[in-house]
Amino acid sequence: MIFNTPPIDYVGVQERCAKFTTRSIKSDSKMQALKLALNMIDLTTLEGLDTPGKVKQMCLKAANPHSSASDLPTVAAVCVYPAHVRTAKQALQNTGIKVASVATAFPSGQTALSIKLDDTKFAVGEGADEIDMVISRGEFLRGNLNYVFDEIAAVKAVCGISKLKVILETGELATLDNVRKASEIAIEAGADFIKTSTGKIQPAATMPVTLVMLETIRDYYYKTGIKIGMKPAGGISNAKLALHYLVMLNETLGDAWMNNELFRFGASSLANDLLRQIIKQKTGLYQSGNYFSLD
Repeated sequence: MIFNTPPIDYVGVQERCAKFTTRSIKSDSKMQALKLALNMIDLTTLEGLDTPGKVKQMCLKAANPHSSASDLPTVAAVCVYPAHVRTAKQALQNTGIKVASVATAFPSGQTALSIKLDDTKFAVGEGADEIDMVISRGEFLRGNLNYVFDEIAAVKAVCGISKLKVILETGELATLDNVRKASEIAIEAGADFIKTSTGKIQPAATMPVTLVMLETIRDYYYKTGIKIGMKPAGGISNAKLALHYLVMLNETLGDAWMNNELFRFGASSLANDLLRQIIKQKTGLYQSGNYFSLD
């Protein structure tokens, strides 16, 4: 397959992103935006020390973000390793919260395709509603674009009804032109979402990278009428920055993408800051971090 991607105007992207941060959201609109951002979170634990108990605790928080605020939405999903999908699925029964699982030798992606497919099949078999796969950045950077395309397509084929989020690991792609090209490859190969990062390296999500990915989604929609989702992940740790991202989303893709079916935040610490800001809007008091669980 031939990918003829347009060149990226780096200065133009930077200036556009700077303008998103100047928008002001007040009072009722701010509360709605904070709740929307909370409802878009994939609450995540991806550590070697994850245990069933830790996953269950996170699921409890996902379904009941704050005990003193009964009108809060749940998060969109929890994201765990394949070994913990069954635990999360059982803990979230009847909540409507999705279970996402990383797969394909996350986070490096450095293994054989057969192993990646088995990893994906296992997660789907355990009940994962969504699969977050990583692309082979080494193959991409050496110019083996068809390999990357074929690998994504193969993983998509074993996902069944589970949605596929394709992680580009943009911090390793070096340029915005590469981000655009990788985004197009992922979408053409069958991604339901494109995602910036694993959260395991820096830089992770940035506004310029996310804008380039959103514009790729927009151009694909104009060409095909098909809506692709977007998930910035890693580095979005406070409510103010999350609202900047929502402004960017709305001004780039419009109201149709302002929901958790088409936009997610990959985050864990973000949830607590959103909760602090929501409680402050409600009561005028700013609660300390001791009032919130870490997961």
